[in-house]
Amino acid sequence: MATMSIANLAKMKASGDKIASITAYDATFARLFAKLGMDFMLVGDSLGNVVQGHGSTIPVTVADVAYHVAAVRRGAANAFVIGDLPFMSYSNPQQAYESSAELMRAGANMVKLEGGEWLVDTIHGLVERGIPVCAHLGLLPQSVNVLGGYKVQGREQSAADATLQHALALQQAGAQLLVLECVPVSLAARITEQLSIPTIGIGAGPDCDGQILVMHDMLGLNSDYLPKFVKNFLADHGSIQAAAAAYISAVKDGSFPGPEHSFSG
Repeated sequence: MATMSIANLAKMKASGDKIASITAYDATFARLFAKLGMDFMLVGDSLGNVVQGHGSTIPVTVADVAYHVAAVRRGAANAFVIGDLPFMSYSNPQQAYESSAELMRAGANMVKLEGGEWLVDTIHGLVERGIPVCAHLGLLPQSVNVLGGYKVQGREQSAADATLQHALALQQAGAQLLVLECVPVSLAARITEQLSIPTIGIGAGPDCDGQILVMHDMLGLNSDYLPKFVKNFLADHGSIQAAAAAYISAVKDGSFPGPEHSFSG
């Protein structure tokens, strides 16, 4: 896998080339995904659910994420790797700096955090200190207790307008990538059009600049419950390698996500 960079991701948005990404947590899968040409990998706090067996992402610590970032980096030396800042590890700028430094030392190229305009000063400070930032709007798993469950966000006009304003503010603060989770197709398209930075959708429809899935969902391993926005790529292919390759191809050619994986306004 050729070395990916933030500049390359920005060029992909400008040229209309779709960005394919996935979560990864260990060296073996990281090596496979890199070999297949995955554009970037996220060491998500979803590891709390799919690796550690928790019911949410809340118990995950910075040390947990750093451990898995290091494993992914060892498996894919040249990959672009984003490390998730877990619950309450960036409640103020100084804490965010320290948490992010730990993930960057472990091998991350960028950190991701969840939330809107309250993060403007934190993001500005991180970027000023040489730490690239991926923002995250829409459904925020770390805030599920406040949101009252895993629900589509931004369906009302006022909420959609607010989400767009948050996105613009986060970009202005220095965020260089934005994940949009579980928002209506129309809102994701609107945000993607107005931002100069790439948008990465998960349950946000086909108009984002790229897509991401939890690898266990992409492989249909969470058989108890698959969200609407997930497609089991292993079901139609004979191996994990073929499934991952099919996922990348489907993102690149725009066939995934389809209308059946998306939410209307």
